[in-house]
Amino acid sequence: MNVAFITPAPWLKRQPVYRAGSRLYGTRDAITGPLILAGIVRRAGHNVRAYEELRGNVDYDELLEWADVVSIYTMTAVAPRAYQIADMFKTKGHAHVIMGGLHVSAMPDEALRHADQVMIGEGENTILDVVEGRRTEPIVHCEPVKDLDAVPWPDYSVLQTPVDAADIMTTRGCPFRCSFCTTTRMFSPYRERSVDNVIAEIRHYKEMGFKYINFEDDNFTANKKRAKEICRRIIAENLQSKETFFFGRTDMANDPELLELLSKANLNWVLIGIESLNQEALDSINKHQNFNDIRRAGEACREHGIHMIASIVLGIDSDGPRDIARATKFAKQIGASKLQPAILTPFPGTPVYENYKQDNRMILDNEKNWVAFDMMNATFQPRHMSPWDLQMEFFRCAYDFYDLEGAIIEAKNYGLKDGINRLALGGVARLGWFAEQLAAKYATHSFYHTLKVTPWMYATEYGLPATATSRYENDPSRKKLINRLGPTGVKGRDVKESFVGENSAFGNSSAGQTSGTHHANEDAGLASAASPTKPRAILSAKPGTQHLLAQAFTRENTKQAIGRLGEKISTTVLRAINFADVASGTVAKYIVR
Repeated sequence: MNVAFITPAPWLKRQPVYRAGSRLYGTRDAITGPLILAGIVRRAGHNVRAYEELRGNVDYDELLEWADVVSIYTMTAVAPRAYQIADMFKTKGHAHVIMGGLHVSAMPDEALRHADQVMIGEGENTILDVVEGRRTEPIVHCEPVKDLDAVPWPDYSVLQTPVDAADIMTTRGCPFRCSFCTTTRMFSPYRERSVDNVIAEIRHYKEMGFKYINFEDDNFTANKKRAKEICRRIIAENLQSKETFFFGRTDMANDPELLELLSKANLNWVLIGIESLNQEALDSINKHQNFNDIRRAGEACREHGIHMIASIVLGIDSDGPRDIARATKFAKQIGASKLQPAILTPFPGTPVYENYKQDNRMILDNEKNWVAFDMMNATFQPRHMSPWDLQMEFFRCAYDFYDLEGAIIEAKNYGLKDGINRLALGGVARLGWFAEQLAAKYATHSFYHTLKVTPWMYATEYGLPATATSRYENDPSRKKLINRLGPTGVKGRDVKESFVGENSAFGNSSAGQTSGTHHANEDAGLASAASPTKPRAILSAKPGTQHLLAQAFTRENTKQAIGRLGEKISTTVLRAINFADVASGTVAKYIVR
């Protein structure tokens, strides 16, 4: 039989400009799960192809004719695209459609509306029985793999789209169970491969010519003794790669020997979850770390030449804007090379999702809106800020972190290329803020608009009207934070005006303002000039272009076009900012996978 394995990507991630831009942030890789399953099916005698939509185009006209079986890997943020592909094969092709992955394991009945069969859990022991028709039940419950050494390595020979980095999973699961993490719900219990087996796979990829390696374990250093042995073997056998990425935890800073071995083995990029500096917040998500652990981790990585990607979670119930700003500033102080702000996302199958759903806190919670569940969009009602406020915190963190000073330090520590890359990310963040404002105002069909006009359910607890969509203008602590560097590159009153004057996330919510409505009590700095047909984008333009822009903004169809453009740019920018998106199909591996 002809069998195709497809890893979908949303529309924007399939565009050439996004693919080209992503090369600035890391190397191209491929998710390991589908390639492992594809290898099993190929070795059983079938014709197999595998595709990563993120990395290259797929000729679906040809594939519809060729494929007898199609297996679609599905994470929450790509579920709408996965369902679109499944529907296409069911209506236009002749293939038997199988869906697997983290999202459909949590939502099998939803997936069955589009697929012939849904596989729940780890599929290595079951995939052949499903493909060859020995397992025919609609929902197939798969048994977890007990011996990871018996699992074949990913088969890159069947991959039809480009790849530069080889991904290796030396473990499955994680000893910790953070409440927002879906990985431990699917990959449980925690299991390890033997060191010999891991080293053999690394050697195999070196022989294939791979110069980049990503360790995709949720916590590569969970077993420090084992991590040390892997590093020793890499050093002894000269198996170092040009760059090697891994996920770690702050507790690795407590082991100087481990840090020295990681450095010598050239494991030179690590993503560590700071999440928050608020101990109550850390305890609430079962993070099992404290402030001193985080500080030591940053110092230790810098001393050993390991690039640290600091991940912080935005929107934890115990955190407010002050906590987020503090965590961002702290990430700079400890010398993090990159910041990964991740909006807390209640993924189906997690305790956070069940709790928020029970408390009616979910805003986006259906098949149409799963694309927003990529840790870069607010999908629920936060406790200490409105949904739109939380959405804006993503950009505020990014442009606070990626400033000129930080770029200079990065260039000094790691080289000019890294410094320029960091500075460019700051520009991307500023562009993203502007694009998302456009999308929220003019693209009324978008979830950005939904977030901006959704009343904050906790507004009355802060003395605001029940219709308020923002807290910031009446929040004394936020007024101080507003004086930080803004997207216009200026400070103080000008920054405040740039937000407040256009009824943005920082509008006067006490007056009951909502998105897209112009009020007479706007900030004095812009009230005399701004109007519904003369937004701030026009006011900030050069005088010679203001007239033409003003004319364009009076036409409703142009407004909608700008809104759609803003929505597309915004979503592209959101994803571009996250390095983990490139490291393994993104933070998805850190939280979603």
